[in-house]
Amino acid sequence: MDKFLKVSRIIKRRTIANEVCDRGRVILNGRVCKAGAEVKAGDIVEIHFGGHDMKFEILSTPETVSKAGSAEMYRVSAT
Repeated sequence: MDKFLKVSRIIKRRTIANEVCDRGRVILNGRVCKAGAEVKAGDIVEIHFGGHDMKFEILSTPETVSKAGSAEMYRVSAT
């Protein structure tokens, strides 16, 4: 999970993504998840971070991606 958040540029640093997960602010398919949780296409993620709430569906999980392609890794849902 922490790697996906970093690669998709939802959170800029992996260490911060790890902390957000460890504090229970990331929900994967309705359950609080750890930083090491495996994600796959079709998963629904909710993040409560920095005073903002974000809900999105994972579309793909590549190991690396360009900055322009990172927005194609997920689709934001209405909260």
